[in-house]
Parts: sequence; structure tokens; C-alpha cells
Amino acid sequence: MTATADLYDEHGEALASLALQLRDFGGVRTFSGPVRTVRCHEDNALVKAVTQTPGEGAVLVVDGGGSLRSALMGDLIAAAAVENGWAGAIIHGAIRDSVAIGGLRLGVKALGTNPRKSAKTGAGVLDEPVEIGGVLFRPGAMVHADEDGVLVER
Repeated sequence: MTATADLYDEHGEALASLALQLRDFGGVRTFSGPVRTVRCHEDNALVKAVTQTPGEGAVLVVDGGGSLRSALMGDLIAAAAVENGWAGAIIHGAIRDSVAIGGLRLGVKALGTNPRKSAKTGAGVLDEPVEIGGVLFRPGAMVHADEDGVLVER
């Protein structure tokens, strides 16, 4: 994959750059793919459900509202994402099991970690545009992520 800095140099304002500083947790640091989205708040049932479906190289963008009170992804959900062909996850919230996730062939960026489990009621919305840090992530748009940050097609 081309580095995000080089992609930005080539495409400029056709790409939105996420200024929000996310940490890298996955065993893959450079990943890209079409966006799939989940909007949820302290409830990861939809995240779990969607990662158990064929990912076909997509990147799951999870708008958890920036909450760090509970984790939206753990090692079991991340392992399911690998098994089902997801390229990565970008989480506006927390994860847990970060050491185990670091050993998986999956790109994972998140705000931070919290060992606390989230609720599992299924509250949330799947595959609708989400805005994180002033950047719009539309289902199907290409997203590119590496150690320098996240770019998404406008």
C-alpha cells in the first residue's frame, strides 16, 4: 500500500485527513479498504455481529462517540474480523486485550484501552455515514491508514 503521506501528496483535498490522534494496536500498521460503519455507544453487539460476516477487505469504522468507559473491541471480536477477511478497524473509542490484538493480522486504530466490557444490547446503527473528528466516513468510500494517520475519500 502507498504511504498516506504520498497518497495525500498525489490526491490532495480529494482525501480528508483525520486530525484525531489514534493509537495503533493491531499487528498490521498499514491497511486500506472500503468503509463499513457502526455507530454505537458503549455497546459492541453490532461490532461483534458485523465482524462475523464476510469483510472482503473492508475497514470497519466504529463511531463510539469517543467514550473510553468501556471497550468496543476485544481479542475475540478482532480474531473474528481476521477470520472473516476484514482489513482493519478504526475505532473512535476504546479496545481491550491490546496485547493479543497486537498479534493478529489486522489493522486496529483506537483512542485507547479499557479492560471493562461494553453492553451487549445491540443498540446502534450499521452502514450509515458517521462523522469522527470533523471527517465524514461514508460506507463504500476508500480509507487508508498507516503510522502517519487516516485518509478517506471525500
